[in-house]
Amino acid sequence: MARYVSFRDFDWLLFLFVLVICALGVTEIRSATVHTKFAGAQIKQVYWVIGGIGTMFLVSLVNYQALLERVHWMYIAAVGSLVAVLVFGQKYLGARRWIKMPGGGHFQPSEWVKLILILAVAKYFADLQERELSWSDCIKAGAMVGLPMLMVLAQPDLGTALTYLPIAVMGLFLGGLSARQALTVLLLVGLAMPLAWHGLKPYQRDRLTSFMEPEADKQGSGYQVIQSLIAVGSGGIWGSTAGSQTHLSFLPVPQTDFIFAAFAEEHGFVGALGVMLLYFIVLMRLTQNAQTAPDRAGTFLVMGVVAVLSFHILVNIGMVVGFMPVTGIPLPLMSYGGSSVLFMFLALGIVMNVRMRRFVN
Repeated sequence: MARYVSFRDFDWLLFLFVLVICALGVTEIRSATVHTKFAGAQIKQVYWVIGGIGTMFLVSLVNYQALLERVHWMYIAAVGSLVAVLVFGQKYLGARRWIKMPGGGHFQPSEWVKLILILAVAKYFADLQERELSWSDCIKAGAMVGLPMLMVLAQPDLGTALTYLPIAVMGLFLGGLSARQALTVLLLVGLAMPLAWHGLKPYQRDRLTSFMEPEADKQGSGYQVIQSLIAVGSGGIWGSTAGSQTHLSFLPVPQTDFIFAAFAEEHGFVGALGVMLLYFIVLMRLTQNAQTAPDRAGTFLVMGVVAVLSFHILVNIGMVVGFMPVTGIPLPLMSYGGSSVLFMFLALGIVMNVRMRRFVN
């Protein structure tokens, strides 16, 4: 089968838009860190992007059906890596999320687990052969995603754990969840919210509520939201070359979680709108690839990527403008961070994999 696969069927237009977003990210990382201890971070980001591109091309050549057939082993390895984090992981700012690699680098397994879950959910629902979903099917899918989600919450990493939810939701939606089942699930989630709330750490509760009234604790839980809003507002229509919020270090971590606020301050409403348009085009292009997938599994795979990417964009930009709580979810392809960049290119490799096999019998 592999000999009929050609890079002529590679989605070069999608790849171009992805590269433009990456380039904007690298440029903004340089601008945001030029006078800080993180100066030069854009060089590492370029290396990660180059490594991600190479990985994407490699993954696109491996038949996704072969990956789906071995996904149960991948799932076991994913759970094992999360166990390793809890046992051997490096602790930083009270959280144990990374495994130290040879050479001094750090690897965050919870990022690549997203890819494994996309594969696992796609395999599970594709094997159901479009039959009506039973409650047993829903519970099994929920447990499949819920186990690693609980393990990531234990690190604790609420932001990354939440990114697993859209994978399950998209799988259930495309799998044929009935309206009655959906309402029942929503009711159960609503009833479980008080228990989940009490299970959160105090700082996590503060993050989930401070965005609604950040002025109540200007120097504490509301500080990040206030500084982000000031940065976005000071950008005006065309942007501010001074970028005082970013360059004077009022805006926290402008190269990671708040890179969109830094970009909006320096490039204004027009620049921010341009970035959102680029993301919209990428999402539409991905959805088109899902529609032309050669089989049900391929559609689930691509739409799983769409679900995760959409969730990241919605929550990160919503967080920056004060519509969402601060959860530490990076902006895909723009935020500084090797694990996030590599995950996105691996996911895009899966998408290209599906697209390149549209006409393979």
